[in-house]
Amino acid sequence: MFRRALMSMVALFATVGLAHGAETSVAVAANFTAPAQEIAARFQAETGDTVKLSFASSGQILTEISNGAPYDIFLSADIDHAQKAEQAGLTVPGSRFTYATGHLVLWSENPSLVDVQGKILKQGNFSHISIADPKLAPYGLAAVQFLRGQGLWTAISPKVVTGKSIAQAYEFVKSGNADLGFVALSQVIRKREGSEWLVPDALHAPIIQQAVLLKPGAGNPAATEFFEFLKKPEAQAIILEYGYN
Repeated sequence: MFRRALMSMVALFATVGLAHGAETSVAVAANFTAPAQEIAARFQAETGDTVKLSFASSGQILTEISNGAPYDIFLSADIDHAQKAEQAGLTVPGSRFTYATGHLVLWSENPSLVDVQGKILKQGNFSHISIADPKLAPYGLAAVQFLRGQGLWTAISPKVVTGKSIAQAYEFVKSGNADLGFVALSQVIRKREGSEWLVPDALHAPIIQQAVLLKPGAGNPAATEFFEFLKKPEAQAIILEYGYN
C-alpha cells in the first residue's frame, strides 16, 4: 500500500514537472535585451516555463531563421524583417503584431560631450561615432536616415564605427572605442552617467517593432503562452519603463 502510494506521488510530481517545465526559444532584436530579460523572468515566475533568449540584429536573426534556426518567436526591431519572415512562410499566419515603438538616442559616456540639442554633430569635435549596421539593424538605419536628412552624413561618415547590432554600437561607446554613438533609448534610460540627446522621431522613419510566432512555436504551448504574455499589462508595463511606446 505504502509503495503504491509513493509511486503515485512520484508520478504526480513528474507530471507536474513536465506540465510546468516547458521551454521556448525566442530570438530578440538587440535593442530589446533588457526588457526581454525582465519580461522572461516575470513569465517564468508565473508559469514555471523557461524562456531561452538569443540576441542579435534583426537582419542576423532573419538570416538564422531562414537557414533553419529552431526559434519559436522572433521579436524584430522593425516591421520589415518581421514581414519578410512572414512572406517567406516562416511564421504562423496572422500572428504578426506591434509590441513596441522605439526611440533613437545620441549618447556618450562623457557627461559633457553631448548637448541637449545634438549640436555636437554639426561641430564635429569628436574622433569616432558608432552606428549599428544599417543593413542589419533598424536603429542603425534610422541613424543614417537622420544624418542624411540633416545633411551631416558626408562629414560624419569617415568617423563612423559600425557595429553588427545596436548592442555592439553601444559597447563601442562604453569601451571608449567611440566618443559617442547612436543607440536605443532603452539601453541608456536607466543610466545615470554620461550625456545624451533624444533624436526627434520626426527626423527618421518610425522604429515600429513587431513580433511573429514562428512555425516551430505553433506546437509549443510555452511559446504560444509567452507570445500572448507579451500583450498583457504586466509585460506592457515593463516595455513602457524602458522608454518604448
